[in-house]
Amino acid sequence: MIDKSIFNPSEQQKNLSSKIVTGLERISEVFKVLLWEKSKLVGLSPIQIQILVFITFHKEELCNVSHLAKEFNVTKPTVSDAIKILYKKELIVKTFSSADNRRYNIQLSHLGKKIVSEIHDFANPLKTQIDTINQSDLEGLFNTLSALIYKLNKAGVLMVQRTCFGCKFHQKNATSDYCNLLEKELVNKDIRLDCPEFEGKTMS
Repeated sequence: MIDKSIFNPSEQQKNLSSKIVTGLERISEVFKVLLWEKSKLVGLSPIQIQILVFITFHKEELCNVSHLAKEFNVTKPTVSDAIKILYKKELIVKTFSSADNRRYNIQLSHLGKKIVSEIHDFANPLKTQIDTINQSDLEGLFNTLSALIYKLNKAGVLMVQRTCFGCKFHQKNATSDYCNLLEKELVNKDIRLDCPEFEGKTMS
């Protein structure tokens, strides 16, 4: 029934989960606003900014049309169009596969690196506010977010995640988490959301 909608304020007052979902929607709007503000300054679209920032910090094999479409939950044509514009503006270079010259990865050009130095901080206003939260509350919030991201991925809602919980090197012990790659116990703040060494668990 529509009365039970998450977005019904009366329902939110009766259901804490609905209230939290509404709060997360507000936070998602913050990213849109911050991206649009930056996009107006540099003449790039939000998805173009996201692509440039992503390829700055991730290994080359993740920087292709197929993966970027999954990463940002958009279609391959949307990513292809964004890449065409970035390439035309000489912000990226393409590295073609020796086995298939139709497939390529993208990297930043010298000009692209200059632009990234101007746009990578678009989310800083959000971090500034998060920095004002006390440490124990931050750790509790992070624990909830990391678990939620993993669950959404398992449910097929979130296409890509690189958190420890979904990694083949992660081991869940009775009272702790353990990384078999780093060979160390992981406390809450050690759990990674975007691990460079992430390798997905094989499905049994």
